[in-house]
Amino acid sequence: MGEQQTVTVGVDLAASARRTAVCRLVWAADGALTAEFVVPEGDDELLALVLAADKTGLDCPLGWPSSFVDTVLAHHQGLRLPPAARFEERTDGRPGLNPLRFRLTDDLTWKATAMRPPLSVSTDLLGVVALRAARLLDALAAMGTPVPRDGSGRIAEVYPAAALRRWGIRPVSGYKNATPAAREVREHIVLAVEEGLETALPEPVRSTCSDSHDHLDALLCALVARAVLVGDTRWPETAQERAAAGQEGWIHLPGGELAALR
Repeated sequence: MGEQQTVTVGVDLAASARRTAVCRLVWAADGALTAEFVVPEGDDELLALVLAADKTGLDCPLGWPSSFVDTVLAHHQGLRLPPAARFEERTDGRPGLNPLRFRLTDDLTWKATAMRPPLSVSTDLLGVVALRAARLLDALAAMGTPVPRDGSGRIAEVYPAAALRRWGIRPVSGYKNATPAAREVREHIVLAVEEGLETALPEPVRSTCSDSHDHLDALLCALVARAVLVGDTRWPETAQERAAAGQEGWIHLPGGELAALR
């Protein structure tokens, strides 16, 4: 990374600015890490943070399944619907997801992590958030900063829960609710992240992550953004993956060691 500090931003995007959590990490050349949460008042401030960072990790799909788009377009035009597509099974026999509901990157992430399937951007409420993301990407393009959906530009699509699995952090139960049990799980995740990074996070960051799963996810997004910068994520490899990533987006899955980020 040279002798210059680098900045990564993590955004747990929501349909409204009020519920969007943003974390900013500064990585010094000597290995020191500075972390803070930022509260942009609107999209203009959020876009300014993205433009000022070396890489932003965005927890939101950057596109829709191509099969879904083709089907909706054919239906809208009164044409015959395209034949149903299928994702390939993995070598161990795990079946593919439904291409109308899931993108290729969702299918590959599901197979790589053995987790439950990601939320569907075409048939779940996540689509509302993706509409906001599309507007943000369009605004960046209008300012002369187009955002390739494969993560090669300012923004990379990330998936915090999958990142935890890749880093060997496996919560014993869910962390995305307001119960005391979920708070304990978030505290465990923060401790595991600190252990993996071999550094202590500032107390305001630690307590905010314990209080809010949205802010914890924003921190994880910023960490995966760093993983993209240092070359520790999986990029599209095949022609099919590269083509799909350009239209549908691409979830960047980090490697297995948090220490690789330092």
